[in-house]
Amino acid sequence: MSEQWVPVEHRFLGLDRRTFRPALIALAVALVLAYGLPALNVAIPWHNEIKAGAVLDLGNGATAVPPVGWQLENGTLTGASPTSLQVDLATGGATIGLRGASFTGSADAFLDQVLRSQGSQGVAAGRGTVTTDGGLVGVAQSSSSPSGDGVQVAFKMSGDVALLVRVRTAPGQFERYQDTVSAMLRSITPGAGR
Repeated sequence: MSEQWVPVEHRFLGLDRRTFRPALIALAVALVLAYGLPALNVAIPWHNEIKAGAVLDLGNGATAVPPVGWQLENGTLTGASPTSLQVDLATGGATIGLRGASFTGSADAFLDQVLRSQGSQGVAAGRGTVTTDGGLVGVAQSSSSPSGDGVQVAFKMSGDVALLVRVRTAPGQFERYQDTVSAMLRSITPGAGR
């Protein structure tokens, strides 16, 4: 007798009925992970909406005014103690991420380093500059790919700190958020020691 042979009383449609229960349990777990948890995530509302007058604390006295109505997913507003310079904002089809890092070079050199570390991010446009209302000058480069459009802006902040602002949108949606993003970029202040 073969070890692969299954007695008739344990067969259903040629399959071993004894394996049905573990297979159904594995299928149920897979369905919960694939569909149940994302559905639960969507069903639970996120209530960290940016209100008018809110100001992001970027550390060392640096600030930015976030877009009203967007969700603050990570980061702190002024009045709280920032633990690190990592801010994430999101709305329907766009995200804005702000990341601080130690860097002694220029904003242009910082953006070069970031782009080298990321590798190819789609089709990149030429570089331009962004000047904030506080006089801080940043270097910007936009890109477009099948996964979305965006722009990355590097600023040299006070001391040995550089700030990267990364904006990502769904494909073809960047123009929709352009005014909002521009207003936030113009609101960035350099902080102490500049």
